[in-house]
Amino acid sequence: MTSVATLDARALVRGRARAERRIKLRAVALTLPLLLFLLATFVGPIGALLTKSVIDADVPRILPRVTAALRDWDGQSLPAESAWTALAEDIRAARAQGTLASAATRLNYDVTGYRSLLFTTARRLPDTIEGSARDALVAIDPKWAEIETWGAMRRASGPVTDFYLLAAMDLKRDSAGHIAPEKDDEVVFRMILGRTLWIAGIVTLVCLLMGYPTAWYLSRQTDRKAAILLFLVLLPFWTSLLVRTVAWVVLLQREGVVNDALLNAGLIAAPLKMIFNRFAVYVAMVHVLLPFMILPLYSVMKAIPPSYLRAAASLGAPPLVGWLRVYLPQTLPGIGAGCLLVFIQAIGYYVTPALVGGADDQMISYFIAFYASKTINWGMAAALALILFGATMALYAVYQRMLGFDRMQL
Repeated sequence: MTSVATLDARALVRGRARAERRIKLRAVALTLPLLLFLLATFVGPIGALLTKSVIDADVPRILPRVTAALRDWDGQSLPAESAWTALAEDIRAARAQGTLASAATRLNYDVTGYRSLLFTTARRLPDTIEGSARDALVAIDPKWAEIETWGAMRRASGPVTDFYLLAAMDLKRDSAGHIAPEKDDEVVFRMILGRTLWIAGIVTLVCLLMGYPTAWYLSRQTDRKAAILLFLVLLPFWTSLLVRTVAWVVLLQREGVVNDALLNAGLIAAPLKMIFNRFAVYVAMVHVLLPFMILPLYSVMKAIPPSYLRAAASLGAPPLVGWLRVYLPQTLPGIGAGCLLVFIQAIGYYVTPALVGGADDQMISYFIAFYASKTINWGMAAALALILFGATMALYAVYQRMLGFDRMQL
């Protein structure tokens, strides 16, 4: 027979479980509005943009007959007569509906000159084709007799495509559907991605080399003095990024403050070119991102008791050995957090390189903005953004594997 004490213990356990469930439900209810807000204003729009890198619906919507006819085409020789007839009917219908421009723009992304090809064909195409549609189209423009012209149309047959993602990696599909590299003189985006990672890496390294001793010095000061120094570290945040970047243009130009100071000091004979190049990008980005390196390092170093190094010295360790074996390992979470914050922000920089850098110093975010606002090629902009997002996620994965977010100090 179950004792009264056992029944009371079970009732206590059930009551505690119900209390914990109520606490969890209350917590979920409190955070649910914020979660919905983030989904509606952050996750949703970004997700909608990234999906444009794999969605290709314009051509099959505007030219449905020919895209359906090309689905079983082998890409080795020109398609059958039925595809030519379907193309003529689609062009005629699209021109009448006023939708040909969207399809022409999409196909022109793949093959230069496709837009003018479609519009010329639409203007010269007769209402009724007597005889072969193939002969009529080739007579209008000989480009219709090229396999690549038809291959571009099949690559755009959607509704899902890898065209933009491959293009963002300087790859493409040939008319047979095989992935092939772009021509050497057309390889662009791999170089841009490498440049972006290189600039972000250099900026992160410089911030670490400057931020580590600064954070160490701050951690060794009294609370009052450290608060004043931290205020100076955070002072640039009171000014907008645009103003801080333009200020470097004033400082580094040929007739700027830096060149005038060097000339007056007799250190140089002629003004140095310090603006609109890679040097200016490094200087301006380090100036903006340095606080993001100092603050995580400071929070970690402040928590390390100075007695650890004194204990290492009392045990016979030289200062350098004590720093390498005792102090440095304890600051690794701060180093990882600072490098992660700086690097991830650096690879997405747009304003600073655009204002102080040259043509060869623009990073991948510049080209995302270019395709989104200049050419209105949302698919390409989304593909580049997806690559940038993938690089960011890879950095998170590396950090998690090496240090873990449970040790991150901010």
